[in-house]
Amino acid sequence: MPAHVALPAPNRASQGGMMLIEALIAVLIFSFGILGLIALQANAIKLSTDARYRTDAALLANQLIARLSVAAATDAASYAHRASGDTPCAPSGTESTAAPVTAWLSEVENTLPGAAKTKQQVKVDMANNVVVVTLCWEPNNGSQHRHTVTTQMQWQ
Repeated sequence: MPAHVALPAPNRASQGGMMLIEALIAVLIFSFGILGLIALQANAIKLSTDARYRTDAALLANQLIARLSVAAATDAASYAHRASGDTPCAPSGTESTAAPVTAWLSEVENTLPGAAKTKQQVKVDMANNVVVVTLCWEPNNGSQHRHTVTTQMQWQ
């Protein structure tokens, strides 16, 4: 009885093309990795831009509140802009004609994309000394964004 059975040596013809398949699989894996990195970079750019717009909105709201805080108490009510209605980004009411507000609205339009004057709202509640500034904008991706700042004022 033979204790050892000899196997035939592998045929070189049966091994042909294996290196090519291995190379193709390596290229495929590398391509998926590169596509993942590109998607990650695109998402990082989108989030960075979104954060910049939110920072700009907060700065703009604080600028108007600062202008209002140095205004005379008798002029405070004139800062109200489209103060009626509670529909976000579609307020109703009269537009402010106060010079600081119209200048601020122009700055909002120039800073934030899709931030029309008709979308912005400034509520001035003189009875409770509360000011609510709501900024709305629409970046290129079409989603509506809103930033609201509410503050307690102390007029002299």
